[in-house]
Amino acid sequence: MKKERGISGFSRNKKGQVTIFIIIAILIVGIVALIYFLIPRAETTTGFDTQNPQGFIQNCMDDRIEEVVSTLSAQGGSVAPEFYFNYQGNSIEYLCYTNEFYRPCVIQQPVLQQHIIDKITGNIASDVETCFANLEANYEAEGYSVNIQSGKTVVELLPKRFIVNFTDYILTTTKADTARHDSFSVVLNNNLYELTSIANSIINWEEEYGDAETTAYMIYYKDLKVEKHLQQDGTKIYIITDRNTGDNFQFATRSGAWPPGFG
Repeated sequence: MKKERGISGFSRNKKGQVTIFIIIAILIVGIVALIYFLIPRAETTTGFDTQNPQGFIQNCMDDRIEEVVSTLSAQGGSVAPEFYFNYQGNSIEYLCYTNEFYRPCVIQQPVLQQHIIDKITGNIASDVETCFANLEANYEAEGYSVNIQSGKTVVELLPKRFIVNFTDYILTTTKADTARHDSFSVVLNNNLYELTSIANSIINWEEEYGDAETTAYMIYYKDLKVEKHLQQDGTKIYIITDRNTGDNFQFATRSGAWPPGFG
């Protein structure tokens, strides 16, 4: 009887060992699966590829540039307007103005597109420094020796897009080998160029004749919606919208205004 119990105990021990091995195997498979799925996900969220510093700068600057462009598009071409009309919570800059009645306005921004370029450049300057500093830090975290030569930021408004070029910025990285990168830019799809061209045309009509006919623009440019909202003091709010993309540009004028009760 003792011998039988010994055999039975041995059998139970053997089964217990097999069970432990199965549990260990399952744990190992689980750990490997976690490593497989989590490590690639972590690499993706960093957005950093040592072979593509240009892509890092594009991703780093995208949101900030879009934010600045959205703000100035809603406010007549300025991020912080100084001479403006408050319309539906927006401080919309006057691009043509006179405080007199009956008289046409005086253009406030003779070179509107250059004014916008200057505002974009100035408002992203600190972000450019931050993004290149972050780029350097990412390389150093990967064990690279890094040298970044700073340059200047050049904004170009072009049909259906605009480009922010970081000219003369030179990145040199050294690990096993040395690599040099000297082409950095951000390209965004936006038709600010077209919208501000129409705005310029409207402003010229306001300066010359004291008003502009919006329907003429919509007849000629089928994809545009051009609105004019007259305010009590004679101010006009123009809103130019691309029907396809939703991009818009709005600004204020006061020209050819009538005294209260005579309009």
